[in-house]
Amino acid sequence: MENLIFDKSVEGRKGYTLPKLDVPVSAEGVIPSKYLRQNDARLPEVSEIEVARHFQHLSHKNFNIEKGMYPLGSCTMKYNPKINEKIAAFSGYAGLHPMIDDKYAQGALQLMYELGEHLKEITGLQGVSLQPAAGSQGEFAGMSMFKAYHDDRNDTARTTILVPDSSHGTNPASAAIAGFKVDTIKTNENGRIDIEHLQSKVGPHVAGFMITNPSTLGLFEQRIDDVARIIRECGGLLYMDGANFNALLSIARPGDMDFDCVHINLHKTFSTPHGGGGPGAGPVCVSEKLLPYLPKPQVVKEGEEYRLSLGNQKTIGRLHSFYGNFGVLVRAYTYIRMHGAVGLKRISENAVINANYIFARVKDYYEVPFDDHCMHEFIISGNKQKKLGVTTKDIGKRLLDYGFHAPTVYFPLTVPEAMLIEPTETENKQNLDEFSDAMIAIANEAETNPDLVRNAPHSTPLKRLDEALAARNLDICWSGYKN
Repeated sequence: MENLIFDKSVEGRKGYTLPKLDVPVSAEGVIPSKYLRQNDARLPEVSEIEVARHFQHLSHKNFNIEKGMYPLGSCTMKYNPKINEKIAAFSGYAGLHPMIDDKYAQGALQLMYELGEHLKEITGLQGVSLQPAAGSQGEFAGMSMFKAYHDDRNDTARTTILVPDSSHGTNPASAAIAGFKVDTIKTNENGRIDIEHLQSKVGPHVAGFMITNPSTLGLFEQRIDDVARIIRECGGLLYMDGANFNALLSIARPGDMDFDCVHINLHKTFSTPHGGGGPGAGPVCVSEKLLPYLPKPQVVKEGEEYRLSLGNQKTIGRLHSFYGNFGVLVRAYTYIRMHGAVGLKRISENAVINANYIFARVKDYYEVPFDDHCMHEFIISGNKQKKLGVTTKDIGKRLLDYGFHAPTVYFPLTVPEAMLIEPTETENKQNLDEFSDAMIAIANEAETNPDLVRNAPHSTPLKRLDEALAARNLDICWSGYKN
């Protein structure tokens, strides 16, 4: 079957007709001649049903969350409820022009204001900006506010941000882009922050500490109070990477742990779409001391009216045009309002239970770096299978034959042959058992028939690619296209 829509093209066939031009035409036409192409665009000539069938066919070839379980640890590939899409498509939201006057956008402004209030309550913090377009930009916003805070106090010797060795790669990158040096703190044999090593690294040069809690190892930092105390005593600020906030909803709050700033990945915690290069959102919530430095504009409520305010003169400025990716905010707001406080707590409880259930079922078949109750995700290692000639990558490829996407592999970097598994709260026990059975079966195959695993996948439209060659010689353009 043809894979390119151009293969279906038949001269003269049409699936769409442009409406009649309804704007004035100048002497040069609608578009100045210097901007016009010299030849007609080479477009496929196909009917509407052929277009629909073509892209439906392609979608069936690709793995997606509606096709099977997607246990990407630290990425939280949870199901996106269709109600989110329905609300975001309301004409009053989807058709709202970004330049419209505030008085004609009261509903949208109210939604953003209320979403911010919900996030403040959920995090236990006093301020919020919905503007960051991703968790990484939320980190950058937080680091920029840390810098503005210290500079405002003329405490310019604070040039270093501390990060754990298990942190997300965006943490040190965000700190560096904001102008800080980065120093790494070790984790101990239990997978938690090495308190003694942290104590040895603090001083008047430390601007703050970035930490994910629960950590990327899937573990809650049991001595987070000691961590906060040490950083406070040296005059630093505390930043929480909220990537794993999916485990804490209505259970624990960053503000109660003494954090000054946290970003929340709305796709990970509040079910907005993830991946595909589309818009995202990574709102930041801050403590009272960082309120003056929040990005502008801010949504404020005055009486019964809502408006955009340019904020304090100490603001770090804009991070995004207008006020962030509004459609994503609508989806997150819908999810929060649909579940309420009780429902959000159940989400985290189920995420934690699901992860611990799979962990208990598979841990006897793989190496376990930290044999402890996990939070919403856990780590196992393929070291045992590697000794048999089967790598973690092989295991991930073989999972496709069983109808599952691979978990996150080779991350965190501190665990050799790592597999970071997160089932999310949206999978039922039957799905958890099927995934666990597949992991156990693959472990047995590695012992009895390693070539079967090494040569996987066997049931996908394409077999294993030469990924290094594909990355170096990326070709995503149709060679028959001519301008």
